[in-house]
Amino acid sequence: MRVWIVALVLCLSGCASHFPETPPEPDTPDWAPPTIDYSLPEAKHGSLYRPGFMLTLFKDKRAFREGDILTVNLDERTQASKQADTQTSKSSALNGNGEASFGNGDSYSGQGSLGVGSTYSGNGRSSQQNQLSGSITVTVAKVLPNEVLLIRGEKWLRLNQGDEYLRLVGLVRIDDIGNDNTLSSQRIADARIVYGGKGAIADSNSMGWAARYFNSPWFPM
Repeated sequence: MRVWIVALVLCLSGCASHFPETPPEPDTPDWAPPTIDYSLPEAKHGSLYRPGFMLTLFKDKRAFREGDILTVNLDERTQASKQADTQTSKSSALNGNGEASFGNGDSYSGQGSLGVGSTYSGNGRSSQQNQLSGSITVTVAKVLPNEVLLIRGEKWLRLNQGDEYLRLVGLVRIDDIGNDNTLSSQRIADARIVYGGKGAIADSNSMGWAARYFNSPWFPM
C-alpha cells in the first residue's frame, strides 16, 4: 500500500511541475516602451534652442536619446555539431601447470588456463541549426552614463489562427548605429531575442502535461 502511495505522490508532483505556462501578453512592463515626458524643456537666457533637441547640418538623425526609435535588422544564424567515438578493449590470460605425488606412489599432473576480456564501443553525434531574419523597430529605454543605449521593444502580429510576437532587449553603442538609423542584431550586447506565438496553431504544437512528464527527468525510463 505504501508503494502505491509513494508512486501516486511522485506522479502528482510531476504533474504539478508541468502546468502550462501563462501565455505572453502585449504591453507587459518588461517590454513596453518607456514612459517619457516628451515636452520640450524651457529655453534659457533668451535662446531659441533647447539642449539635446537641436539639429544641425552636421548631425544625422540617429537615435541617441530616451524615447528615440531605431530599426534592428535581425541576422541571427547559429550552427553547432558535436561527435564523439570511443572504443576500448582489454584482455588478459593466465596459464599454469601442476604436478602432485602421494606417499603410495601415485602422482597426478594437470594443466589449466584462465582468460578474461572486455570490449566497449560507444559513439554519439549531435547537430543543431537555427536561423532568424527580419526586422523590428524598438525604443531607446535608457541612456547609460557611458552613452550606451538600452533598447527594448516588441512586435505583435495577429493572424487568422493566433498571434505571433517578437521581442528584443539589449545594449547598443551609438557608433554602431548606421546613418539610416538601422542596426544589425550582431552588434547588440547582452541581447535577448524572443520569437513565439499563441493561439490554436501554437497550442497544437505543444506537448500535453502527461507527455511532458514522461519526457522529463522525473520519469525513470
